[in-house]
Amino acid sequence: MNRYIKFADSLSVAVGKAFSWCIVILCLGTCYEVVMAYAFNKPTLWNFDFSLQMYGAIFMMAGAYTLSTQAHVRGDVLYRLMKTKTQAKLDLILYFIFFFPGVLALTFYGLDYAGLAWKIKETSWNSPAQIQIYMAKSLIPLSGLLLTLQGVAEVFRCINCLKSGRWDEREDTDQETEKILMRTSQKEFKAK
Repeated sequence: MNRYIKFADSLSVAVGKAFSWCIVILCLGTCYEVVMAYAFNKPTLWNFDFSLQMYGAIFMMAGAYTLSTQAHVRGDVLYRLMKTKTQAKLDLILYFIFFFPGVLALTFYGLDYAGLAWKIKETSWNSPAQIQIYMAKSLIPLSGLLLTLQGVAEVFRCINCLKSGRWDEREDTDQETEKILMRTSQKEFKAK
């Protein structure tokens, strides 16, 4: 179980970090459009669809990464007051009632949706550029599959917690700038 958790976490983090570069591409595309439109009075036909596809890729492919790093928004007003075993039981139940049905539906219906888009070589109807979108639609079932793999890892974490009475430590893949600055300032304060 622990090897699978490590595998799923590593995969989710790797994919999340790889697709985070879409933000840079999105910014470059937007800057290019602004320069072309306002400096040269020659706006592009393709940039709107391009921006939608980049944003969609970021949004869809970051789901498993966000789940693996516990970065999803959650209302844990009562949850944090519960014992860890109660938290694990609640999480386990909610994964099977809500998470897996939704994510598996996303995966299987997304396969049909993307398959049809590939079959007809679907293009965008949003702009006159008519860029191809069937490749972007392939990310829908892929994101569902990655979420499913990470969801199984989270279920294994719940089982480990039920056995041991404590949550397993997660790898600290990324830290918020605020945490880094606080830790640095605390070390400097202690050194004085």
